[in-house]
Formats: sequence, C-alpha cells, structure tokens
Amino acid sequence: MAEVHVIGQIMGATGFSESSLFCKWGVHTGAAWKLLSGVREGQTQVDTPQIGDMAYWSHPIDLHFATKGLQGWPRLHLQVWSQDSFGRCQLEGYGFCHVPSSPGTHQLDCPTWRPLGSWREQLARAFVGGGPQLLHGDAIYSGADRYRLHTAAGGTVHLELGLLLRHFDRYGVEC
Repeated sequence: MAEVHVIGQIMGATGFSESSLFCKWGVHTGAAWKLLSGVREGQTQVDTPQIGDMAYWSHPIDLHFATKGLQGWPRLHLQVWSQDSFGRCQLEGYGFCHVPSSPGTHQLDCPTWRPLGSWREQLARAFVGGGPQLLHGDAIYSGADRYRLHTAAGGTVHLELGLLLRHFDRYGVEC
C-alpha cells in the first residue's frame, strides 16, 4: 500500500474579531485510507495575543496513512473558537483545506467563515454570546449545502505541513 506521512503544525490564526482563541481540528479521509499512527482530531490551547493579532498555537500534527487509492485525499477541518473571561466558548469560524499532494514543506492559509443566522440570533450573539452552529460538519466542505447559508468571513488559520510519500511509484503515481 502507498503511504503518506503528514508532519507539521497549526501555527496560529489572524484576523479574528475576538481574542483568546483556540482551534479544534480533525482529519477526514475517504474509505480507502487507513490511519496507521497519530490522532485523527485534537484541540489547541487558548492563546490571547499580547502584541498584534496573531494567536500562536504551534500545535503539532503527526499522521501516517496507508491508502489503496487517491480518492478521498486527506483534508483538515478546522473550527476556531473564542473564550471569554467567564470561560464561555463561542464559535468564530469553520474552515477546511486539503492536505497538499506533493512532497515537501508547505505553508497553508485556511480562511474561515461562520453562519450568521437570523437578526435575532445575531443580536443575541452580540449581547449574550453563542450563535448559530452547523448541525452537520459535512457542510463545511460541501458546496451543495453551503450555498444556502448566510455567512460572515472569519479570520485565517496558518498551517505548516511537511509531506512524505512512500511507494506511490509502485502504483503508477509519479511524485
């Protein structure tokens, strides 16, 4: 079987209106992919920027996959949350990006968005916190369902990923 090693980190995030940010992340693949080592999902620590607007997480990602085909190439799903002084958490943005398919080191910038909801939900978010969230995470990367949503742009999550590909030449894939 061909193998893919993904080694890197979620560097941090910029451009969000709130501070005290953290990120929940997960890796989703097709049925032909098997995770040999590493964890499929995780969460960073909370960072409150003191200088500038960059929240630094430097959260490691270390995954090793085996695959029988190229369909369902890994993609990273990201959720950025903020935490207030009372410990309440509020969604700041959803985002996703495909893991690069060429070996080497890659700098990725993943834009995020969040659902707006009705004017009442927006008003409640401003005064009470919370706000609308997606019921199904598939809408993050599925354009068919997402076009109906009213959304607001969030910030950008910055990633640094290194890829190692092994045995792809045995299956007729040039790297």
